[in-house]
Amino acid sequence: MTLTLPRAVLFDLDGTLADTAPDLAAAMNRVRTDRGLAPTPYEVLRPVASAGARGLIGASFGMKPGDDGYEDLRIAFLDTYEAAIAVHTRLFDGIPALLDQLEERGLSWGIVTNKAARFTDLLVPQIGLGRAGCVISGDTTPHPKPHPAPLLEAARRLGIAPEECWYVGDDLRDVQAGRAAGMATVAAAWGYCGDAEPVTWEADRLAETPLHVLEWFRAAR
Repeated sequence: MTLTLPRAVLFDLDGTLADTAPDLAAAMNRVRTDRGLAPTPYEVLRPVASAGARGLIGASFGMKPGDDGYEDLRIAFLDTYEAAIAVHTRLFDGIPALLDQLEERGLSWGIVTNKAARFTDLLVPQIGLGRAGCVISGDTTPHPKPHPAPLLEAARRLGIAPEECWYVGDDLRDVQAGRAAGMATVAAAWGYCGDAEPVTWEADRLAETPLHVLEWFRAAR
């Protein structure tokens, strides 16, 4: 599918720009060991990392919001994660080169995540993303993704029309939010993706690696 190159590219954070699963899983398992429980296997936790506390607690404890004890677990997990938020987190291979290419072309880029600002503001500068043109967290607007409000706010802050933006993310809600905001969408198949196959999300394009996105821009020289 041919896409018109954008004036700005917006990215999800967890599972798209950064591999945050190691630190998220470590925090979840610290909560378990503090309670005398064996760690949950990493391969169980990694696919749900993009879903944050809800997904990780669900995978590790079989609990959901509203269940007895869920809120205590959520608070313990978030506090533990905040204390060790960037120990093992790294940008995915190819992301630095992709961001450099966007900047060389004079294009804007930003971050739109459902991660709360409490964590986003702490993490982003530690992993080399402090130069983002905008950072929209899960509590920046009244509605998180898949609502389009965070993406529309990002476009507003960049001063670029939504239809001139791409949104890249590794979760179905990213594609839904981008579509609702009138943006072209790219499914990041290198990310966590949950239990779903990104090819089924009906994104405008599927990228297997960040280098695929980079190649699209290089081909348009």
